[in-house]
Amino acid sequence: MRREHRSAAEIEAQIQAQILAAREQIEATRDRVNRRTGRDLAAAVLIALALGGALIASLVWVKALFMVFATALIGFALYELASALRFAGRDVPRIPLVLLGSAILPVTYFLGAGGLWWSTLGAVALVAIVRIVELVDPATRTGARGVLADIAGGALCIAYVAVLGAFAVLLTAQEGGQWWTLAMIIMTTVIDTGALAAGVWLGRTKLAPRISPGKTWEGLAGGALLATAAGIALSVWMLGQEWWFGFVLAGLLVVAATVGDLAESIIKRDLGIKDIGSFLPGHGGFLDRLDSILPSAVVTMALFQVVHA
Repeated sequence: MRREHRSAAEIEAQIQAQILAAREQIEATRDRVNRRTGRDLAAAVLIALALGGALIASLVWVKALFMVFATALIGFALYELASALRFAGRDVPRIPLVLLGSAILPVTYFLGAGGLWWSTLGAVALVAIVRIVELVDPATRTGARGVLADIAGGALCIAYVAVLGAFAVLLTAQEGGQWWTLAMIIMTTVIDTGALAAGVWLGRTKLAPRISPGKTWEGLAGGALLATAAGIALSVWMLGQEWWFGFVLAGLLVVAATVGDLAESIIKRDLGIKDIGSFLPGHGGFLDRLDSILPSAVVTMALFQVVHA
């Protein structure tokens, strides 16, 4: 009886030791992945799934909901970028910028491309006027060159975030365009996931070490490979195109997503910050999540127009 009791205790201790060893191995692997990616991957995946689920639901159910959802995301991204510029010394009027820049999306959804360009010009002009009016306060007077730099910073925020984001809304507003927007979001997610996985496990050759040290050619190849498979499937089953269109879709979006990612990295490097924002655990901020989607929306809109010409 005593021997059986001792044997059971030994078995229990052995099981606990194995569980502890497995936990330590999982934590070590997680730390390794986080170091390679520069972010908490588990939190990043959960946030991506939540945002992706909300986007898909809005596109599938009511297209106008996507416009509302996208406007909110762009508003947060504008605030993040404007705040980053202010941190770097540029006096960018954040509240007017967020309100006017976000308004571009609903105007584009209801009025089309004409509404996009006129609302963009109006937003840039009004933000510039607000900055000039602020000169009444002596504390905001930084010289002509500084004021021009502030105005240029506001125009950059609107052009980079609001205008590119408006292309996704413009695409969605087209007949059947919601499926192209959904395909674009799926593709950019696949590209990011494939590049991340391949980069973590196979990455050796740096893609752009001075701009983004974590990105590798192996990661890019992994993202492109996975994107090609997804592009073929989406072209046939969602977009009603021939199978070969998947190669075109994947090739263009891999380039667009990579350029978008690197463009944001250049901005962060110039501003001397790691992340544009800190709203989303594992991602940094909303713009860190949208960086590859913004230029991809422009490319997908162009493809849509070519196919439906």
